[in-house]
Amino acid sequence: MEITNPKRILALAAHDRQDDLARFLGALTGTTPEPSTAASATPSLAGTSHVLPLTTSYYTATVPVWLDLVADATDDDEDWAASFLAPEAREVLDALGGVIVVLPVTRGVAAARGLVEQVGRVVREGLGGWGWDGVGLAVGVGAGGGEAEGEAEQGEWEDLCGAAGLEFVRVRGVEEDKGKNEFGEKMGVHRVLEALEANDWDQGDIPSDLEDDFGSLEDGRDDPGSLDFGVDRADFEGLRQAIWGLDTEPRADGDVDSNGGGEARGSGAQDEPLDEATEVEKLESMMRKLQAVRDMSAGLPEEQRKKMAAKAVNEVMKDL
Repeated sequence: MEITNPKRILALAAHDRQDDLARFLGALTGTTPEPSTAASATPSLAGTSHVLPLTTSYYTATVPVWLDLVADATDDDEDWAASFLAPEAREVLDALGGVIVVLPVTRGVAAARGLVEQVGRVVREGLGGWGWDGVGLAVGVGAGGGEAEGEAEQGEWEDLCGAAGLEFVRVRGVEEDKGKNEFGEKMGVHRVLEALEANDWDQGDIPSDLEDDFGSLEDGRDDPGSLDFGVDRADFEGLRQAIWGLDTEPRADGDVDSNGGGEARGSGAQDEPLDEATEVEKLESMMRKLQAVRDMSAGLPEEQRKKMAAKAVNEVMKDL
């Protein structure tokens, strides 16, 4: 069975360890992701995407992987977690089937604690912790200490990551981690792949009731998609007007409103003054939600992007 609309993987690392993230994904997927300058002046993996081909006896899927980098300062980490727990990011979390955080074991447990705790906050509060039906993995990379020291450190990593709802997997290399450990378990990148293959990646069709609620759009298009998202500028303007209570459609002389009055709709007269601060906040919230859905739909087939866009616009209009 081919899964045509798989859930996503969020893969991340500390902001100064993107090389670790790239090398791990290269070992896992067979291709190394390339940094981009689209979102920053310097090449970065943050905001880019990659793919993980999965083939088992039961299914085949090409799973999109979203990449992100997290600043190691506490305040910035908290902002990162808060952005994923914000209401407008709910659909992003709903699309996730896996979370992978790459950690350099050479820095020790204490140095990684802040990052792990912030990722754990998203896993627990946003995804459901150990009750989540996805895969949460913390991948330790880099050379560790001796055998005795390594066993003690392994226990510390497992405790820290377990409290965050993540399974800790020590990765040394594809060749180094071949075979199984003393418990008969796969190791390293092979264990990561095993955990990912065992997951249910099928998220089915994303429902859209836009046509049921609104019918065809007034301009005759029922599938706007000129912004690589499924919503064009005219739709954004329509939403803006709905929020601000504006209607700029001209009326012929002599037309009257439904109450018998003769005031033209384009005159700008209103029964009550608008609370501009509240309306601006509504507009900003709407744009954040649409942007979150746009980011989430990156890499999807065009038809699927349009379905997600329609659902997002529908929900925004209902909120108005």
